[in-house]
Amino acid sequence: MQEAISVHLQSPRQYNTFGKMNTGATALRCDGCGQAASAAHTARRLQRLQWTTRYRPVHIHTLLLGSFSPVEERDFLYSPKGEFHGEAALLLNALEITAPGKTPDAVQGEFQRAGFFLTYVLECPVEPEDTRTTVIASLLAEQLPIAAARIRRSLKPKRVILVTKALEPILDNIMRSELGCPIVMDDGKPFELDSGALNNAVGRLREAPGLREAG
Repeated sequence: MQEAISVHLQSPRQYNTFGKMNTGATALRCDGCGQAASAAHTARRLQRLQWTTRYRPVHIHTLLLGSFSPVEERDFLYSPKGEFHGEAALLLNALEITAPGKTPDAVQGEFQRAGFFLTYVLECPVEPEDTRTTVIASLLAEQLPIAAARIRRSLKPKRVILVTKALEPILDNIMRSELGCPIVMDDGKPFELDSGALNNAVGRLREAPGLREAG
């Protein structure tokens, strides 16, 4: 059964035109990421939620948890265009799901049937003005309780695998979040699929405990 899609905007706060707090302008915050919710931002979130929800398994065997949704649509696993570059390509490689010669729907359906689901602490891409490491870490820390509650109450996976290095600053918070299932990491750290997997993170993710039990 697909999860109902809803978007709630958090209480108004004071921001300037770049989404930073001040006393001269009012904007709403996106409850999926905590950033300023412009019309374009909200529309993009709704679109990606629709794409993602279509391929949510009824029973999630393995939840792959990233830090924030990729900026480029071709890197977003659930995009109907199915270009599968960047993070999306690395995940499919690690899970031994081949894309060449298949439609996007066939690839995404195979991912779904295996019991895999990909989500993020920040459900939206990080806006250009917020790309500093300290800002991202702050957004992740603020949004984690919301993401953790969704994992416990709605997604209910059998295990969670951390798949992006950008989660490191909030790793202690994640471990204290009581997600209701084991958390799988790469020797005590997230798998670094957001750094091009130059350290063979793909190979190690492929050997992650319990991953082959999916399906």
